Amino acid sequence: MQKLGAVVRTAQGLAVVRCSDDDHPDVGTEAVDEQLRSVGRVVDVFGPVSRPYVAVTPDEGVALAPLLGKKLYAR
Repeated sequence: MQKLGAVVRTAQGLAVVRCSDDDHPDVGTEAVDEQLRSVGRVVDVFGPVSRPYVAVTPDEGVALAPLLGKKLYAR
């Protein structure tokens, strides 16, 4: 599993994750929390090359607000 980074904000129904380094997942990759529960899928990668941001669209029934500050991982 690859560490995505921490959720820094929510915007327009997406979780915005700041990557830990320049290694980021591909669009379509599943995002999971620390308990390996599916959170959603990566839909966009944007920002600086050294530490990009990743936009994650949540799965059905996943609330975004509790994800703020949480670490997410790519499966």
